Formats: sequence, C-alpha cells, structure tokens
Amino acid sequence: MNNTDTRLWAIVPAAGVGKRVGGPVPKQYLDLNGRPLIEWTLDRLLELEELQQLMVVVSAEDEYWPELEISNNPRIQTAPGGSERCHSVLNGLESLADKATADDWVLVHDAARPCVRITDIRHLIDTAKAAQQGGILAMPVRDTIKQSNNIKKIQNTVDRSSLWHALTPQLFRYAELRQALHSAIDNNFQVTDEASAMEYAGQQPMLVEGASDNIKVTLPEDLALASFFITKQENT
Repeated sequence: MNNTDTRLWAIVPAAGVGKRVGGPVPKQYLDLNGRPLIEWTLDRLLELEELQQLMVVVSAEDEYWPELEISNNPRIQTAPGGSERCHSVLNGLESLADKATADDWVLVHDAARPCVRITDIRHLIDTAKAAQQGGILAMPVRDTIKQSNNIKKIQNTVDRSSLWHALTPQLFRYAELRQALHSAIDNNFQVTDEASAMEYAGQQPMLVEGASDNIKVTLPEDLALASFFITKQENT
C-alpha cells in the first residue's frame, strides 16, 4: 500500500463455537499441523508489515484464547463477540473507533480460513487501492448448479457464468463498512458477509479472484484438507 494517508487494520471474528465440526473445542482452536488453527490464520495476516493492528473478536466465555502465545502479540488486540458474526465484526469496528480514520481500510477475514495466501491478500489490497473501491476475494463457480423445489427435486439448472463463491478477506473503508453494518442490522437485514452489508447500502464491491485452497474449515473433513493445503504451500 503506497498511500500514506490511509492505514490498514484487520478484524478476525472468532467468537463462534463451530458446532458442525463437532467436539467440545471450538473449531478455531482445533489442532492443525501441530498448532491451533487460528494461529495459522493470524500469522498469515501478520505478514502484512503495513497492518496497524489485528482485532480478534472473541467470546467473553472463551477460555482458550488467553492460553495462546499469539494472544500476547503486540499487534493483536481483542474485542467482545456478538450474537452473530455481523455483530462481532461491528464490535471489532467499534473497538477501532478511536484509532481508525474514516478512509482507512479494514480487512475482515474468517478465523477458520487458515490457508489464505499472502499473495492473494496483497492482490486484493492492491486492486482495491488502485480502484479506490472495496472488494472481496472470490472464486468463480466451477460446478453445475441446480436449484431445487421444496421437496428437493431439481427445479432448474442455474447459469453459473456469473456466479462466484465469496471468500475472505473482504476489504472496505472503515466508515463505510461500519455504517453499512449498522444500517443492515438496524433494519433486520440478513448479513451473510461484509459485502452483503455493503450491497444493502447500495455499493457494488469488486470481485478479486483468489486461490481455490482458501477453504473454510466447517466440517470435520475440512481440517484434513486444510492440513494438506498448508503442507503443500510450505513445500512449494
């Protein structure tokens, strides 16, 4: 990032319990190649030298976070989790209110995406800076997509040529994202990601293609896949 008038911040919502993975430990703390999953994720973001601060949003009842060595990193701070992901992200933004300026950039990244490539993050930042517009990492849909009826029979085949899988990080101006989330939540709009809140506010975020190995650990088998991808990345 070349502009000296804007700074970069990051928010990682990590207040969820990851019930679909199963087990008593929240998925962000599951072992991944000998380390808690979330440490891989945070280390990727901390590779950004220009990153001012990384705000990790955790539950008040989280007993695992304080035990992690990375929790003592001077560039990492915490904010309280909310009832849904969007509330957690907004809490993270509010915690930056006395530090970030309106035009600063904020990266929001899923704690459960430990395989994100630093080259993809930089590509997103550079693209957004060049266009002076927010955007998200995304991947074109490759599979044939079917739409079902209410009894799970195929209703029609969806044209996939304009469909993308939304990934993270997602990058927006601080004030615009904060206002968009406030507005969407106040109007009971279902916020599925930061881009959806920006869309609700009338924006059209850019789609920046990212690597297919930027998977989100949601199901038990995803952990093994993440392990494979990280090992492969380290050996290339």
